[in-house]
Amino acid sequence: MTSNVTTTTGIRPFTVAIPEPALEDLRTRLANTRYASPASGDGWEYGTPVSYLADMVARWRQFDWRAEEARINAVPNFTTDIDGQTIHFVHLRSAREDATPLLLLHTYPGSFTEFLDLAPLLTGDFHLVIPSMPGFAFSTPVLGSGWTMDRVARTYDALMRRLGYDSYGAHGSDGGAMVGRELAVLDPDGFLGAHVLQLFSFPSGDPAEFEAFGPTEYAALEFAGWFQSVGGYNTMNGTRPQTIAAALSDSPVGQLAYNELFENFGNGTSLVTPEQVLAQVSLYWLTNTSAGAVRYHYAEQHPPRETVVSHGRLGVAVFKDDFQTIRPLAERDNTGIAHWSEFDRGGHFAALEVPDLVAQDLRAFFGRTL
Repeated sequence: MTSNVTTTTGIRPFTVAIPEPALEDLRTRLANTRYASPASGDGWEYGTPVSYLADMVARWRQFDWRAEEARINAVPNFTTDIDGQTIHFVHLRSAREDATPLLLLHTYPGSFTEFLDLAPLLTGDFHLVIPSMPGFAFSTPVLGSGWTMDRVARTYDALMRRLGYDSYGAHGSDGGAMVGRELAVLDPDGFLGAHVLQLFSFPSGDPAEFEAFGPTEYAALEFAGWFQSVGGYNTMNGTRPQTIAAALSDSPVGQLAYNELFENFGNGTSLVTPEQVLAQVSLYWLTNTSAGAVRYHYAEQHPPRETVVSHGRLGVAVFKDDFQTIRPLAERDNTGIAHWSEFDRGGHFAALEVPDLVAQDLRAFFGRTL
């Protein structure tokens, strides 16, 4: 599954070292936070509550970024240039030479660090490559436009070839799931399949599509409707990304509030801890990467091509409090679904919430055993 990985020209070791003045500036801004007036009842129905923000700001002021930085630097970080863009990635080789090479593809508003707790559960069976999407974390600054998910997929295929892997698989959630599906569409030589937490397939308007629906599918459709009613960031990012980026880049608490997806995606069921949220928000703030992150919604809403049917190999893991992939519609758009599993706990950020279940399902899909 792999060729021998050797030192490759153009791959550079990388160390995270945020300057101390940036941390001092963050502490000052948090100390001087000006909160909005609470909405009636100060509940989640209006968006991020002021009471939640006040609690999280108190926690953030005590958050140890240097400890998080050390956690990142404890694994091998690298950068390289592909398609004119700097790509940052973590590369963890398994002790098993016959391990399966695996891309781990992060979410929005997540980052490569959401896999740091999952990685030790996988390195017995997988060589791990964990990139930052262009525009996120240290894959910056973004050069050029047109960074759609299919372009990211082609960039990641080039990354794996550069690392010496002639065969590999992928796993992802949210934006990472979209990139994983694009890899299945591309289906390059040696591609072992994409394991995703969501396939975003929706009714086309043809009444015949509902003939295969039962209670599970209608419940999934109802959840999708609920999420659409609270997913205003999709519209903002998809139409005016630079407008919201101005606010997010100037206010750490604005960034925290805008990242409410960590708390609210499952309508109050999230298992993500406050410390995990602060680790992600701190990374966004300290790298000033809000603008690059939000532009993907715009790029995807102005695509250079129509969505196509995927014939590549796919596995789907559906977690209880996540977006519920509607299987008949997913099978309409993806002919190569070879694995389907459902779990009674976990949500949109399963790698953070239930890493043991994610690791278990990855082994099942890729046929790895301890």
